[in-house]
Amino acid sequence: SKVLYPNDNHVEGKILRLRQQYFLSAASIGDIVQNHLSTYGTLENLGDKVAIQLNDTHPAMSIPELIRLLMAEGMNFDQSFEMAQRTFSYTNHTVMGEALEKWNMDLLRSVVPEICDILVRIDNKLKSEHPNLFVIRDNTAHMANLSVYVSSYVNGVAEIHSQILKDSLFHDWYQAYPERFQNKTNGVTPRRWMGLCNPELTQMIKYRVGGDFLMNLDKLENLKPMIDDDMVRQFNQIKHMKKVQLAAVVEKHEGVHLNPDFMFDVQVKRAHEYKRQLMNALSVVDIYFRLKDGSLQNFYPTVYLFGAKSAPGYVRAKAVIRYINRIAKMIDQDPAVRDKLQVVFVQNYNCSYAEHIIPAADVSEQISPAGTEASGTGNMKLMLNGAVTLGTMDGANVEIVQKAGVENNYIFGASVEELNAIRNTYWARGIYDSNRRLHRAIDTLVDGTVPTDDEQRELYTALLDGASWHRPDHYFILKDYDAYLDAKLRANRDYADRLGFGRKCLINLASGGKFSSDRTIRQYASEIWHIRPQQP
Repeated sequence: SKVLYPNDNHVEGKILRLRQQYFLSAASIGDIVQNHLSTYGTLENLGDKVAIQLNDTHPAMSIPELIRLLMAEGMNFDQSFEMAQRTFSYTNHTVMGEALEKWNMDLLRSVVPEICDILVRIDNKLKSEHPNLFVIRDNTAHMANLSVYVSSYVNGVAEIHSQILKDSLFHDWYQAYPERFQNKTNGVTPRRWMGLCNPELTQMIKYRVGGDFLMNLDKLENLKPMIDDDMVRQFNQIKHMKKVQLAAVVEKHEGVHLNPDFMFDVQVKRAHEYKRQLMNALSVVDIYFRLKDGSLQNFYPTVYLFGAKSAPGYVRAKAVIRYINRIAKMIDQDPAVRDKLQVVFVQNYNCSYAEHIIPAADVSEQISPAGTEASGTGNMKLMLNGAVTLGTMDGANVEIVQKAGVENNYIFGASVEELNAIRNTYWARGIYDSNRRLHRAIDTLVDGTVPTDDEQRELYTALLDGASWHRPDHYFILKDYDAYLDAKLRANRDYADRLGFGRKCLINLASGGKFSSDRTIRQYASEIWHIRPQQP
């Protein structure tokens, strides 16, 4: 267990991950069963007293492991299965196919043979009840299917995501078990993501709405009628202070001096093709060229700040990271744009870095194609610190816009329905050939404007010609590009009106009460775990 998420693009890595998942699951389940037995002396009431939440499919091995332990304690398979089903619930966190774990049964049997025997029994039971459903198919165990089948409840983590689970990802399961499916929109803890990382803003709010708002984030709503020019000016001063603080951290860690008078446009999250860091990078190159040739006027000086980590074996994500760093170096070395444009990709992005970046951000980039981001939580952290969202109607962005208003954010891009309608006919190269500016930006992947390599050339090919496993531009960068750049430049122009833009930021902040993890956990406790407050 010394490396979380080992590289699993080879057999040794897969075996290590399997061992790790089984070890962590078995340790937890064994502890729960022992504690229960020592408290109650029986396992007959396990389902009444214990709730276990599967956080995605990584701990799904807990299901057959609990059944194995219950059978070892004297229950038969059907009793053990029924008890496991009462005990477990499953939260799905992603619609990405590669994150819905599937294991080759021969590989699985080489590591956990008893677990495989139980998986086969579970699959046989399922097929006897619902012949069209499966846990094992083509000698492969589908851990998401296992998690849906042996659970009391299944939930997504944003309203649009939970609907997608019912409409597509688990449609057949929803037909069989409609009563199991729920939504639990994610939240973030305001103690860390406001109180700890932004004490100056916390004090400003506390003065107006009361000292306990970090324990009851709905109180933020009371700010809305108070927003006036004086509050906006105070907020803008705090934002500038957080930029100065971030600039000191970046200078120390990166050796780069950020200008705190610039607008800060921020994209910080995992490096993944669907999160479209590449689209952001292409737009920065486009802006750079247009500043150079004079075709982009009235551009407010901007820092484009990226932070991301790639999975160890994710070659394309690493290629995008290298490309962004090469763009940053090119722009930094060009005195013609130094007073207008800065790009920095921070090293070793983590929560500690985020605590400095998020309070300093003016614009929060949440630009995944509609239907791909389950929820996001960075979008909530940035909103609560007074950043506007530049994003698609995806994940929790939908609910952020419902709360704060589309007029206070910068929304663009095709809807889930539009993308589904064109998925099989979409012609990326046609857009490339007809859009001169986008054509020029994409060419920088390969034309020597910045240093290139084989992986960057493969990115170029994937956008325009696809690959053996996907169609060209399968995350619709070219499709959404013009609308994205328009929204990005609109936010940039609006920022020049410091009072008007600050008001949008404050309305977002004041609309963020829903996105407290306190609300999320209360909903899990009451609607999934059925925890009733103890009577005094």
